[in-house]
Amino acid sequence: MDLTDHAEHRQFREEVRTFISEHRHLAPEDTAHSYRLMPRPYSEEVQNWQQLLVEKGYANRTVPSEYGGFGAEPDILKSKVIADEFFKANVPQGLYSQGISMLVPTLLEHGTEEQKKEWISRTIRTEVFWCQGYSEPNSGSDLASLQTSATEDGDDFIINGSKIWTSSAHVAQMIFCLVRTEPEAGKYDGISYLIFPMDTPGIEIRPLQTMTGHPSFNEVFFTDVRVPKSAVVGGRGKGWKVANSTLSHERGMLSNANLSHERLQKIEKLLKREGSDGRPIGENAPLMDRYIRLQARVQGMRFHEMRLISDAAAGKPRGLGDMVCKLIGCELNHQLDGLAIDILEEAGVLYDGIPSIELDGIWQQLHMYDLGLIIGGGTAQIQKNIIAERGLDMPREPRPAQG
Repeated sequence: MDLTDHAEHRQFREEVRTFISEHRHLAPEDTAHSYRLMPRPYSEEVQNWQQLLVEKGYANRTVPSEYGGFGAEPDILKSKVIADEFFKANVPQGLYSQGISMLVPTLLEHGTEEQKKEWISRTIRTEVFWCQGYSEPNSGSDLASLQTSATEDGDDFIINGSKIWTSSAHVAQMIFCLVRTEPEAGKYDGISYLIFPMDTPGIEIRPLQTMTGHPSFNEVFFTDVRVPKSAVVGGRGKGWKVANSTLSHERGMLSNANLSHERLQKIEKLLKREGSDGRPIGENAPLMDRYIRLQARVQGMRFHEMRLISDAAAGKPRGLGDMVCKLIGCELNHQLDGLAIDILEEAGVLYDGIPSIELDGIWQQLHMYDLGLIIGGGTAQIQKNIIAERGLDMPREPRPAQG
């Protein structure tokens, strides 16, 4: 990976700085909008900002122009320039979401031309909000054992079953969902990946209250839900392969080092505040020691992500390096949240509705929410198994003898 700052990149840096200077007044005032844990439709201000970033090539930069993106060639340094300049100016970057970060790259890999043209532009420009129908009450870590069924009826499937822990289902317009279309096929061979509207008759949504105080997760029930066969992505019965592509992008989103860097910047501001004894909190040696250690880990994750992107652009397999991102990234974010709460001292134990709470109690919410993300997208324990077996080629744990 060549990190030389060529003339082309120096010129691009000036272009980014000029854009920020001329347009920062249009950025959402709530720079913590990406942290809000209560899913809700995007505000007009956030939508307009995202659409401007897409148009100028500062979000979803490499999405082909025929699907609504900027159509730029991958360039690691330009991506880093964008992130660094937006961080430096404290201006929000492009959005991350299940639709933008997970479905869009999946459609680029597996979708039909019609599906790409219909959904990618509308998704990256926040016109459509998505949720993910994967986990079921009896199929969590063993996702391939899912039982939600789809039976044929002419040109349609009739779906029956249920999903659980469906993030944002109560505000989403669309869902990408795994269903079993070939019940006689093998465990991994009879699954199809479908996309369809959440207002389709027969869908019932029940929000689940979590310890964050907000119902970000849901139960979703399907009763004779009619979906056209054209909604299949990647081919009928090929859903397991498509699902694993989405899971890979999900793990990347959950461990995104730029989001960790954004939190680190907010923690830096907390450290510069005056403490209870009239001295800057940053003079607290144990807290500074934790901050510096986490700072090094965040920077390490950013360079690690750049190496993986560089390998992918060169056609090299990402392999083991890709597998460790989700495990390390989610644990890192939870530790960043914990440091922020300790910096807040007694205010760190307070929650919503207290005017003095930093960012409306968002650190407290994040600390609890990110604990759940260590489970979401594949638990840390499952991820360690994947790293051991698929990454390090270690033998699988022996199964106990039957009888």
